[in-house]
Amino acid sequence: MKKSTVEEIKLRFDHDVERFSNLYTGQIATIDAQIALELITEASKRTNPNAKNVLDIGCGAGNYTLKLLSKMSGVNCTLVDLSKPMLDRAKERVSAKTNTIVNTIQGDIRTVNLKENHFDIILAGAVLHHLRDDKDWEKTFEKLYRLLKPGGCLMISDLITQEIEALNQYTWECYGTYLESVNGKAYKQKVLDYIEKEDSPRSMTYQLELMKKIGFRQTEILHKNMCFGAFGGIK
Repeated sequence: MKKSTVEEIKLRFDHDVERFSNLYTGQIATIDAQIALELITEASKRTNPNAKNVLDIGCGAGNYTLKLLSKMSGVNCTLVDLSKPMLDRAKERVSAKTNTIVNTIQGDIRTVNLKENHFDIILAGAVLHHLRDDKDWEKTFEKLYRLLKPGGCLMISDLITQEIEALNQYTWECYGTYLESVNGKAYKQKVLDYIEKEDSPRSMTYQLELMKKIGFRQTEILHKNMCFGAFGGIK
């Protein structure tokens, strides 16, 4: 199947702002969304307690930055997203919770210009699964590494696959059962269809090994439940 283009992904999120403005109802298809949100922001705070600059890529309506701001003060925020309506909502919500600088940049993290060796924390919530082939993954992780200060952290919460195909099939069967229990067979099929069309997830192992290859000196697994995980690394 031909995957969604960047423009198609942008348009989908342009029309989904309200749903993604509420973590508790907007992420129902994401198993353990609230746990992952808590873990990657807490890990960010504990590994960089004196952070001054945070970058939220694929920020959506700003949930991850808002959660971080509930734990840390005095942090300047840079929000990047394909969708202008999402960015507008994120800017509104985040600005209401901080007196620091809140910058928004509309665009693809792979192509936007950002200052290197500048960010203490990069948050990547449900965004990297839109990357495509190995070259795309490696170039993007290399860019994120360059954007971090030494000692800075990249924290990821995302859809993932399994390394072993038999276990991958089992995991997706379990996820299908979960989706059906949430809202029926039609909902299950709808979610699985758009994942097939729009997403290209990779395993947690793949991403952690890629981080080490690029130069991250430490990596950590925070949480894993079926085809969702929270993990990260320190430059």
